[in-house]
Amino acid sequence: MMSSVQKKVVEAVDKHRDSAIDFLRSLLKVPSVTGKEKEVQGIIVAKYNEIGLKVDMWDLDPDQLAKAPEYVETGHSYRGRPNLVGLLKGMGGGRSLVLNGHVDVIPPEPREAWDIDPWGAEIREGKIFGRGASDMKSGIATMVMAVENIIKAGVKLKGDVIIETVIDEEYSSNGTLGCILRGYKGDAGISCEASDLEIQPSATGSMWFEITVQGRSASMSRIWEAVSAVDKGYRIAQAVKEYQEIRLSEKTHPLYKDPRAALACFVGMFNAGTYPSSSPDVCVIKGRIGLLPSENPLRVQQNFIDYIRKVSDSDPWLKDHQPEVYFKGYRGEPAEIPVEHPINNTLKRCFKDVTGKEPVVKGHEGATDARVLIKYGIPTTIFGPGTITQMHATNEWVKVDNFVDAMKVLATAITDWCGCR
Repeated sequence: MMSSVQKKVVEAVDKHRDSAIDFLRSLLKVPSVTGKEKEVQGIIVAKYNEIGLKVDMWDLDPDQLAKAPEYVETGHSYRGRPNLVGLLKGMGGGRSLVLNGHVDVIPPEPREAWDIDPWGAEIREGKIFGRGASDMKSGIATMVMAVENIIKAGVKLKGDVIIETVIDEEYSSNGTLGCILRGYKGDAGISCEASDLEIQPSATGSMWFEITVQGRSASMSRIWEAVSAVDKGYRIAQAVKEYQEIRLSEKTHPLYKDPRAALACFVGMFNAGTYPSSSPDVCVIKGRIGLLPSENPLRVQQNFIDYIRKVSDSDPWLKDHQPEVYFKGYRGEPAEIPVEHPINNTLKRCFKDVTGKEPVVKGHEGATDARVLIKYGIPTTIFGPGTITQMHATNEWVKVDNFVDAMKVLATAITDWCGCR
C-alpha cells in the first residue's frame, strides 16, 4: 500500500503529465547521435537549474579513463561532448540512489525507411515516435521528471539522488565509467534502459568480433587459379551461425527462459573485393556475440576462436591459411545482482502499488551500463518505459502510458529507498 507521501508524488505525476511528455519530446527532437550529445545535455541542464539540482558537467578525460580496466578505446574525441550529473542532496540519514541513462542514440539511416521524421517526436495512437524514444530518451525523461515531481510534491528526501546522463554508451561505457572515476557512487542504482516496465536484475554481455579471411587473387583470364575470399568468407560466416546454434543448445540461465535474444551471435558486416572484374583475395567479417550473465567473456572469446579454427581445419585452403579472429570495438561484460536484492524488492513493491499488477522479473536482453556500476560496488537493476523490440528500430516508439507509469513507479521507489520526512 502506498504511503501518503507516495500518493502525493503519484498525484504530482498525473498533474504534470503533459509537461513531462513535452520534456521527452524536446529530447527526441535533438539529433544526439553518438558524438553530438552537447545540445541535448543543455536541455537537461536547463531543467536541473529550473528545479534546483546541483549540476556537474564535464568533458571526459581519456587519459584518466585509460587507466581503468573497463575502458574501451573507441577512437572518438570527448571534447565538447559533456557528461552530466544532477544531484538532489538529501537531508541525511537515508540511502543514496544512482539513476543512470545515456543520451546518445544511433543514426536513423536509411532515412527513407522511416514513415515519419525520426526527429519529429510525433504522437500517434498513444505512442511517441522518434530515434531514441525507447533507447533511451524516455528513460532519461523518466529519471528527470520523477525527481522533478518529488520536488513539486514538496517531499524532502533523506538520501541523495544522483542522476547520471552519460555519453558514448552506444560504443562504450566510458561515460558511466567517467562518473565512477569522478566519485559518484550510491547505495544502489537503477538503469532506466528499455525494459518494458519489467524489473531486470541482470544484463547480457555483448562483444564485437572481426575475422579476416584470406583468398588468392588471379587474373580474370585465369580465374580458375583464384581462391575467392568471398567463398571462403561465406564458409566462415556459416560457421558463426553454427556456433550460435551450439551455444543455444548448451547455455541456460533462470532469468532467460528463451536465450535466443541474450545469446544472439551473428555477422553484421561482410566486405570483400575492390573491383568488379577482380577476384577478391581478402574478406573481412564483422559481427557480435551475446553472453549470459554467468559467462566469462575471455573464455567465450577463446571458445569462439577455437571453433573457427576447427571449421577452418576441415577446409583444404583455410587449414593452411587460417582466418585471423580479433575482438575489437564494443565490449560489454554481462552483469547481475541477486533477484531478492533490496533495490529489486523496492521496485517490485512500488510497481504493484502503482499498477495493481505483479511485476515481471527477468533478464535484460542486451548489454547496459549497469555492468560498470555493479563492477564498482553499486548494485544496479534495470527498469524503464522503453520497449526492447524498439531499440535501434526503424520508426522507433515508446508508449505514452508506459512512460507515465514508469515515472510513478520510479518516483515512489525513490521515496521508499531514500526515505523522506
